Amino acid sequence: MTHATLRSEFETLIDPYAPVGQLGTGFTFTEGPIWHPADHYLLFSDMPGDVRRRWDATRGVVEVKRPANKCNGMTYDADLNLIVCEHATSSLIRERPDGRREVLASHFENQELNSPNDVCVHSSGAIYFSDPWYGRMPVYGVERPRQLGFQGVYRVPPGGGAPQLLVDRYLFDQPNGLCFSPDEKRLYVNDTVQALIRVFDVGPDGSLANARVFASGIRSELEPGLPDGMKCDQLGNIWVTAPGGVWVYAMDGDLLGKVRVPELVANLSWGGADFRTLFMTATHSVYTVTTKVGPRSEPYMTARRGAAATASSAPAPLLMAEGLQLDPKRCALIIQDLQNDVIMEGGAFAESGAPAHARAQRVVDNVRRLADAARARGVVVIHVWFIVEPGAPGLTLNAPLFEGLVDSRAMVRGSWGAAPVAGLEPRPGDFIVEKMRMSAWEGSRLETILKATGRDMLIDTGAWTNMSIEHTARTGADKGYFMIVPEDCCSTMNAEWHNASINFAMQNVAVVTNADAVIKAIG
Repeated sequence: MTHATLRSEFETLIDPYAPVGQLGTGFTFTEGPIWHPADHYLLFSDMPGDVRRRWDATRGVVEVKRPANKCNGMTYDADLNLIVCEHATSSLIRERPDGRREVLASHFENQELNSPNDVCVHSSGAIYFSDPWYGRMPVYGVERPRQLGFQGVYRVPPGGGAPQLLVDRYLFDQPNGLCFSPDEKRLYVNDTVQALIRVFDVGPDGSLANARVFASGIRSELEPGLPDGMKCDQLGNIWVTAPGGVWVYAMDGDLLGKVRVPELVANLSWGGADFRTLFMTATHSVYTVTTKVGPRSEPYMTARRGAAATASSAPAPLLMAEGLQLDPKRCALIIQDLQNDVIMEGGAFAESGAPAHARAQRVVDNVRRLADAARARGVVVIHVWFIVEPGAPGLTLNAPLFEGLVDSRAMVRGSWGAAPVAGLEPRPGDFIVEKMRMSAWEGSRLETILKATGRDMLIDTGAWTNMSIEHTARTGADKGYFMIVPEDCCSTMNAEWHNASINFAMQNVAVVTNADAVIKAIG
């Protein structure tokens, strides 16, 4: 595919024959690309799919967050905290590396924002974002009435505070992409409906003034595409999504050329080791092209943080005299088989004694406490459910346990018995893993999630201490993971079987402790 040169300066920015590569495809509608400068991966969102994914050269595309509140634009601040525009919550969010979540903006004049859409960070630490109402439309958000009667552009002051409206309330129909000039004296904001880009002067106090049209008529009767994502390069040129791909404007507003992309492009961001790879989220796919120019220097681009520790090189968790010491950023909490059929009266296995032992162990209360503490500290929470399809196709009858499942019609998808017990339902940001074996590893996506999120310390909780918990701990240890088993977060058919597993087999493959010690250990 040949790119379109309209002025000779365009070929100093990109080779007109530079190939466009595809990193991944099969998505619903991709948005929000942002490159991590220290750990070298790309994050991007799929709004209709309500999922966030990442790509790196080693593992390719993996899922990292579902549900993702139909997130759209993303960037980092100078401390490499992720700044996220969420359509479903009408909020601008800061996600810290340890998983803590902070709402930066959600209301203006006591009315909910429409749906923050795109975002950029000033060197002062102030955060600028656009607020169209796409996130209140079907597919791209959650359909609901608007509270504000206008679509604005806002600033969150350095250090936080109420969002400040920066533009006339009725200047924009749907403000969308925005970016600073290299010297931060100008802010560019496009309008998807009006198909134009406006530029503002940025005052010493961060306010905007002297609004004027920078480029207009960014539409075509022949090709789909409108202004959406937008970035400024190091020379001050503006790269904006448009019909056929990405259009590039000089600082004086002249159109220099067009980067051709096979699908409609929604957003773009530079990345790669030298920030000369342009990543483009384009409807069902993510594309790249190599450029001769890089981006304007954003505050996050010079940040340097050590790459996440891996299981092969990270130190073991410490069992100090005063107790267990765990790094929340390396931990995942696994909640296994705590489903109605397993531990509730009226469930398929009620006569086994499992409900009584679960009550004696206070397993639901203890796991709930631990899960709440884990989420607050950035520990990944993974629900592992035993799910049998109606009629049990694919479930081999090679063991009495599996025969019993079929005979009891237990754990059938969609049934009350297969549902999680009350109080342990998944929360936003949790993962769900399904299995048809005792171990959480066999035939499941558990390890995919652990690798994607960089977790190598596994807190193993749930039902069937001597079966599911023990099998998962044994295999996890063999795989090189550090296994932690809080024994009061586990239960089985009776205390005798539970104690036999905890006091003998588990001692060789896991750190055996309790819920309070783990909560203390993760800080």
